[in-house]
Amino acid sequence: MLNMTSLPSVNFGERAVDVPLQYIVLHYTGMPTGQSALDLLCDANAENRVSAHYMIEEDGHIFQLVDESKRAWHAGKSFWRDTTDLNSASIGIELVNPGHEFGYRDFPSQQIAALKELMHDIIKRHNLSAETAPIGHSDIAPDRKADPGERFPWKELAKNGLGIWPSPQPSDYNPMSDAETQTLLRAIGYHCPETGIYDRVTRAAILAFQRHYHQENLTGTPEPETLARLLALHRQLGYKCVAPSLG
Repeated sequence: MLNMTSLPSVNFGERAVDVPLQYIVLHYTGMPTGQSALDLLCDANAENRVSAHYMIEEDGHIFQLVDESKRAWHAGKSFWRDTTDLNSASIGIELVNPGHEFGYRDFPSQQIAALKELMHDIIKRHNLSAETAPIGHSDIAPDRKADPGERFPWKELAKNGLGIWPSPQPSDYNPMSDAETQTLLRAIGYHCPETGIYDRVTRAAILAFQRHYHQENLTGTPEPETLARLLALHRQLGYKCVAPSLG
């Protein structure tokens, strides 16, 4: 059973009626302590008012801050699969972790256990896709955000039925052009141009993909293993809009 405390935040609004709830966006708090993050998420007088539906402490204790029926302010300027109002399209969960600025560290097992249980509960209640609902803040805002980061156990979640982990086949290691890479990134959901040129925006999208699916290689460059995992993920998700040369 979830160890949960209700601590209502005033930082929320109404969901857009024409934007379906589809995603669970995962963040790290990126602040020195859990209490400092909790104070900010509930602060009506902050310069930039923010919130999330839930915050999970490192010991696994969950704070519910915003009712799931409401629009919490956690995604900011973002994009995923042609959706720009990710606050309306998602439920936001903050995981207490100092982040890259204050001493990024592994996420404790009790925190991840609580997250898994909460996510399964949310997915069941809202009839979300367990394969595609979980996304990271860096996935939807790759030019601005790095959370929950390369220490977050995405592969472990996928083994628990939350998301998909790519399993490349030998045929996935064929060379790929910049245009084909951009096509696959866009098809999966990332904001990526159609220039056919490896540019700053493409690099940000590749780096975000690596933080999620190739965590031991944070280069932002289209290297063979990264591209193989990109193609494998695309295939495993069953997407059809691929570049002609990729079949």
